[in-house]
Amino acid sequence: MLDTAHLLLPTSFPDIRRGRLETLQVNLGYLCNQTCKHCHVNAGPNRKELMDRETVDQVLQYAEVRGVQSLDLTGGAPELNPHFRYLVTRAVELGIKIIDRCNLTVLQEPGQEDLSEFLASMRVEIVASLPCYLKENVENQRGKGTFDRSLEGLRALNRQGYGQQGSGLTLNLVFNPQGASLPPAQGELEADYKRVLLEAYGVRFNNLFTITNMPISRFGSTLLSHGEFDSYMQLLKTAHSTDNLKTVMCRSLLSIDWQGFVYDCDFNQMLDMPVAHNGSSRSHISELMQVDLTGRPVRIAEHCYGCTAGQGSSCGGALAE
Repeated sequence: MLDTAHLLLPTSFPDIRRGRLETLQVNLGYLCNQTCKHCHVNAGPNRKELMDRETVDQVLQYAEVRGVQSLDLTGGAPELNPHFRYLVTRAVELGIKIIDRCNLTVLQEPGQEDLSEFLASMRVEIVASLPCYLKENVENQRGKGTFDRSLEGLRALNRQGYGQQGSGLTLNLVFNPQGASLPPAQGELEADYKRVLLEAYGVRFNNLFTITNMPISRFGSTLLSHGEFDSYMQLLKTAHSTDNLKTVMCRSLLSIDWQGFVYDCDFNQMLDMPVAHNGSSRSHISELMQVDLTGRPVRIAEHCYGCTAGQGSSCGGALAE
């Protein structure tokens, strides 16, 4: 495992302060039906951590009280949390937009046969991980058989109207580099994805998000084992763009872990860098219902260069073209 001391040294990364909160990114647990090499949360089939119903209700209450516009649901595979459909249904009733970070293969898991239909009925926006349009590359990152199962998941979503013009059902894909490199230009790669997936497999989608691999957790450990950690960090620092600081996700997003503790972003969550309030070392969402975090400093460390390198990177893809 990665020793976080590699990343928690004093950093020269610029100070950032929070803006108006728009999105809660909620980690519903680390249980997943896959074990991907680039996963920054070390999710997998043997993980037991799952958000309980009480914490789900606290998330809903916080979102309503603070006027949150979007819930961005992640994991693991968020759909494997037994309270996933309850959370989605209640949030939609509150007029909150739902984003589901779906690995596509979960759509074929036992008990999830009607998942695509449920997501469509709730008008959920799908952000689906497909790290490449080439079978060999996908299976190198995600395991044998995942490419064909991912295509089946995409076709199931297409049949519900996702990615189809005029349906209003948004299906976005996510690209991650294979190794210690920055993503290519997002617009150009999106055109390649759309051409290959449509011509070869009859699959349609809306947008492609290119996301930089963060040097933490499983990917960080891989970098260390290959002797590439220092060179990758230098790549991120050399490619740092000050312009990207204006739109980094931690300005408008708050990350909630499966226990309900609060972080400036999902990456800080994995490095155990929680938001502190009133002198406490960490804050629970239940303690912040009436607290406005606008203007508060974001906790920063060396990994933050991953969000500002090159085109920049957020959970919504590149920050600049």
